[in-house]
Amino acid sequence: MSEQPIIRRRQVKTGISDARANNAKTQSQYQPYKDAAWGFINHWYPALFTHELGEDQVEGIQICGIPIVLRRVDGKVFALKDQCLHRGVRLSEKPMCFNKSTISCWYHGFTFDLESGKLATIVANPDDKLVGTTGITTYPVHEVNGMIFVFVREDDFPDEEVPPLSSDLPFRFPENSDRFPHPLWPASPSVLDDNAVVLGMHRTGFGNWRIACENGFDNAHIFVHKDNSIVHVNNWVLPLGLLPVGDDAIQLVEDDNGPKGMMQMMFTESWQPVLENEELGLKVDGVNGRYYRTSVVLPGVLMVENWPQDHVVQYEWYVPITDDTHEYWEILVRVCNTPEERAKHEYRYKTVYEPLCLHGFNDCDLYAREAMQNFYADGTGWDDEQLVATDISPITWRKLSSRWNRGIAKPGRGVQGSVKDLSLIFKQTADGHRPGYKVKKIEE
Repeated sequence: MSEQPIIRRRQVKTGISDARANNAKTQSQYQPYKDAAWGFINHWYPALFTHELGEDQVEGIQICGIPIVLRRVDGKVFALKDQCLHRGVRLSEKPMCFNKSTISCWYHGFTFDLESGKLATIVANPDDKLVGTTGITTYPVHEVNGMIFVFVREDDFPDEEVPPLSSDLPFRFPENSDRFPHPLWPASPSVLDDNAVVLGMHRTGFGNWRIACENGFDNAHIFVHKDNSIVHVNNWVLPLGLLPVGDDAIQLVEDDNGPKGMMQMMFTESWQPVLENEELGLKVDGVNGRYYRTSVVLPGVLMVENWPQDHVVQYEWYVPITDDTHEYWEILVRVCNTPEERAKHEYRYKTVYEPLCLHGFNDCDLYAREAMQNFYADGTGWDDEQLVATDISPITWRKLSSRWNRGIAKPGRGVQGSVKDLSLIFKQTADGHRPGYKVKKIEE
């Protein structure tokens, strides 16, 4: 973590500035963010839903360019680097486990202890001097309310410095209600709450994780959603956009302990809805929208409170896979204290939330992010973009995350996506397999 003094965000003057916001002075404050094409490392990320990893099941994924293999044994989930130290084969491509305490490479038999990652033995060479002297990295795991989280770390990141999962999750309520008061809705639930029911999906997005993350809380992008079914089914009328008009429009959270991020105080006097554009002849006669408030914390987790209705909260993660793919996680959380409440929530999720919100509404965000990818793909877009006052949210996020990330992931080496013109990519494409998050297992 940087030892540099905290640089407070620029002051937002009332009204909209005509000046460019991305000048050299501003950009220098978020250079680490511009360097983080492969993501922020030494953070907690969602890896799988609980139902995706059954007893004694093995799955391989990739986060921040790091291949990770997960195995469940007697209910406990273990996570290790999915790359045999011998010749780099991914263990998850053809799972081979001879007992409950190890996982073996199916190619040459190098066998690793699940708990420590140590090289326990080599199938055909058990007396080799390498045995017991080396191993592969292990990753802390936290499973809660149907989700498996992994602390994706550098090989030398010490166990004693691993923070609690709560440090990388959105602000919790009601413990933060006094800090972030809002009279329009009840306290939002958390994935860590007792009896929290987590429903949702994850799918691969074809673009850099930073583009996806900024889309989630970009207040000008509300225009993209004007034709969504969920908006019209509920007779909502959205403004054309929202403009910051007060210095407290965005509240930074940089406490010594807990999540680092920012809260956008939506639907207060600090944000002005735009109802008309005279030049284009556009006018909104009153606003009847769904009141919402967004926040984002490191390593890139969005929270939309009481969306799409009261007592429900939407979380989104934009988990880096490579520098041009990410795993887009969308979950809705509600506390259900009885089986009847759970059944009602699950029914509404399948009939309303999943088709109209996670697909209908969020699908627009997916193609909007892809529309920006070419501009940013070679790295020049960060310098060529021309931002304005309405872009205060991504500018604030870039500077804050540059100060508080625990590490910038190095460009992938010897992993999926590190080389773009690999013959394997063309072979897999010809075979109908998209680049993705999970390892495709070898079929015999």
